[in-house]
This record gives sequence, structure tokens and C-alpha cells, in this order.
Amino acid sequence: MAKKDNDWKSRLGMVYSTNPDYVYEEESTETETLPKQQQKLRVRIEKNHRGGKVVTIVSGFVGSDDHLRELGRFLKTKCGVGGSQKDGELLVQGDFKEKVVQLLKSYGYTQTK
Repeated sequence: MAKKDNDWKSRLGMVYSTNPDYVYEEESTETETLPKQQQKLRVRIEKNHRGGKVVTIVSGFVGSDDHLRELGRFLKTKCGVGGSQKDGELLVQGDFKEKVVQLLKSYGYTQTK
């Protein structure tokens, strides 16, 4: 058996099998991204547990991490600030609620509040 085929780190969380013919197959957990018109995004302001700093949070995105990252990059560029993505939510540094809602609507996310 080649060394690449026996990479135990890629199989963490798998139950061991004594069957010599068993072939481990990874499950695909990639979420399909909904069209922009069907996304129900919610924008809110939060400053709890952030050292007094205000953060604009966009939640409700259904889709892949790549698409979420792309949307975050768009919002951060247009607002001229930093931010990140965490647990399926976009965090934009600062109080940009109205601007983010307008940007999302102009980008095609019609069901944004």
C-alpha cells in the first residue's frame, strides 16, 4: 500500500473496519448555492463580546464557502473595511448596515432586510 493511500489524518472520525475489501469514500458535504433572488439575507449590527467594537453581520446565506467568501470580498471592498466569515455569517467591521443592505440589493439579493 502506498504511503498516500494510508494517510490516517484524512480519515479522522471514520470507524475502523476489519473487512479487507472495504474502501473508504468521503462524503460530499458541499451545499448547493441558491440563486441570488432566493437568498433571504438578514443584516444586523452587533457589538456584544467584541471589545466595544461594532460589527455588521450578514446571516442567512445558503451555499458554498467559496460563494460566501466572494460575497464577503465584494462587501468589504465596497465598504473599504476589513472583516471575515465565521459559521456561515459574514462579519464586516464597522456600522455599515444601510450601506450593506443597499449593496446587496444592487448585487441581486432582492430579499435582503
